[in-house]
Parts: sequence; C-alpha cells; structure tokens
Amino acid sequence: MAIWCELALLFFKLGLTSFGGPVVHIALMEQEVVARRGWLTQDQFLDLLGVTNLIPGPNSTEMALHIGYIRGGGVGLVVAGMAFILPATLFSGGFAWAYVHFGMLPALAPVLQGIKPVVIAVIFTALWRLGKRAITTWPLGLMALGVATGALLGINVVLLLLLGGLWGVMGLGPATRLLALGAWGTQVVHAQSTEVGVSLSQLGWIFLKVGSVLFGSGYVLVAFLEGELVRGTGWLTQAQLIDAIAIGQFTPGPVLSTATFIGYILAGVPGAIVATVGIFLPSFLFVAVLNPWLPKLRSFQWMSLFINAVNAGSVALMAAVTLKLALSLVHSPITVGIALISALAGIRFKIDPLWLVLGGGLSGWLLFSD
Repeated sequence: MAIWCELALLFFKLGLTSFGGPVVHIALMEQEVVARRGWLTQDQFLDLLGVTNLIPGPNSTEMALHIGYIRGGGVGLVVAGMAFILPATLFSGGFAWAYVHFGMLPALAPVLQGIKPVVIAVIFTALWRLGKRAITTWPLGLMALGVATGALLGINVVLLLLLGGLWGVMGLGPATRLLALGAWGTQVVHAQSTEVGVSLSQLGWIFLKVGSVLFGSGYVLVAFLEGELVRGTGWLTQAQLIDAIAIGQFTPGPVLSTATFIGYILAGVPGAIVATVGIFLPSFLFVAVLNPWLPKLRSFQWMSLFINAVNAGSVALMAAVTLKLALSLVHSPITVGIALISALAGIRFKIDPLWLVLGGGLSGWLLFSD
C-alpha cells in the first residue's frame, strides 16, 4: 500500500507540474526515479525509453505506466498512469466546460490567439527534430513523401501508417505504389458518418482506434483527429481542433488530454469520459502485456523495421496536417511573426515549449486585448 501511495503522489505531482511536452516529462521522470529515488538504474530507464518508441501510445504516459508496473505490479501500473493523467484531464475538462458555456474562453481569447501560432511552431519544431531521427534513408524518405501526399489527398491516416509499416517490413516498391495501394482508403473516409449528432460509441471507437495506432510523438494526434473528426465525421471544425490543441499545450501533463477537451465539447461529460478512456486505454493494455517481454521485444528485426517505417510515416502525417492547419490559422502579419519567431526559438535556441507557449500567450494578451 505504501508503494502505491508513493507512486500516486509522485506521478500526480509530475502530471500537475510537467509542462513542455513528452521530452520534458521523461526528463523529470528520470530525475525522480533514477537520480533521486534509485528505483531504476540508468540502463533500465533507457531500455524502457527505447521500448516506448516501439509500441503505439504516448511515450511519457507509457513511461509512467512501465515505472508503475516495475515498482508496484499491475496495481502500480494503474495507480501511476491514473495519477499522471488525472491533472491534465481535469484541466482540459474545466477549460472545455468554459469553452462550451461561453462559446469561447472570454478572458483567454486574446491569450489563445497568441498561443495558436505558437502551437504550429511547436509542432513544426517537433517535426524538425523527429524528422531527422525518423527519416534516415532514401527509401524511408520516399515512403514519407507518399504518406504525406496521401494525407493531403484525403486517404485514411491509419491505412497510410499501416501501409508504411508494411513498406518497412517487406521493402515495397516506389512511393507511388504506396498511394496506389491506399487509394481505396478515400472510400473509408467518405463512408464515415457525417451526421451532426454525436454517437458516444462511435466517439469512443475513434479515440480507441487512435490510441491503438498512435506511434511517435503525441503531436501525431493532430493528424488523426483532423482526419477522423474534421474531414471524417464533420463533428469538429478546423478552428475547434486548433483550440483543443492550444488548450493541450496550455495545460500540464500528456498532450493527449486534448481528447478530454474534444470529448466534452462534442458530448458533454459522457463524451469527455469516453474519449479519455478510449485514447489512454490501449497504452495501459500494451504496457501490461508487453512489460514482461521487454528483453525479447527488441530482438525481433521485423518489429524494428515496422516501427521505423511507421515513425517516418507519422512524421509525414504531421507535416501534411501542420501545413493545412498553418494555412487556415496564420493569416495576418502578426500571427506569421509569432509563428516564425517561435519556430526559430525552438529550433535554433532549443527553448522549452512551455516558455514558447507562455510567450505566445503574453504576446496575444498584449497585441489582441481590447
């Protein structure tokens, strides 16, 4: 019991204070569980970090789950994961309530107007960093180009990622073949419901599906949500998606708590619960099943090839959706300036995303307040 309480307190504190994205979250975890408490060795922590990149789901959340499992078994996994996720979901739910009841967040409207171009810059910075790691060969580059083109043409993003993974394992032909094999995915997109009414079961399925195939950075979530909820069901607008991602940047903890915000604005408290459970449940299941098998998992060459290709495809999806969001959002010299300065600060000077978001919010308050 004492171990579970210790896990709950530690990961609730991390979830409450860990602004700045998964890289920051993982750095804080390393400081707490390796340097301060000695729960894991440096080598054990690095092994866990490597494995989180080989399975779907948000890396920092899965690190919390792995640490909880090693420290306190199955109950420890649940305790650590719930404690880490809870603060972000509560913040996102609160902002979603205000967003629905006021049509916007009145006091935060100028702040969010400054944050939105920063969100684009933060995603671009992550894209730049991840792209250099993920796209390391010409075949992967061609595959990524095919995935990005397919995404811009409206092909289903899950299908594109699966085909990209198959490319990596089997060495498929040129990038154009990837598009040819995936062309029927457009039918999947157009066949989805376009009803105005939101089905809780369909909402839960969408987020469960996304949580099950979300490789790489949490920012890849933007690509999935744009495909499923903006172009697919039509439940969400581009503007609402940007607002949701901005709130996800503004709050501590996992970026995937954006699901809570979206679920609430689409279907109230039940929608928030369904979306949150759907997006995070696969990570709990993956870690519970795979943790005992970690030493063997990395030895499978086909798994490494598949994940390498999917990671490259995920970066390509991010690029395609970032382009579309930027074109819909950055429409004035001021917002263009904020986006460019933020991107430069993130890429050239490696400024923490938290400070970029705060700087964007301050700029918005100064420039856009009445």
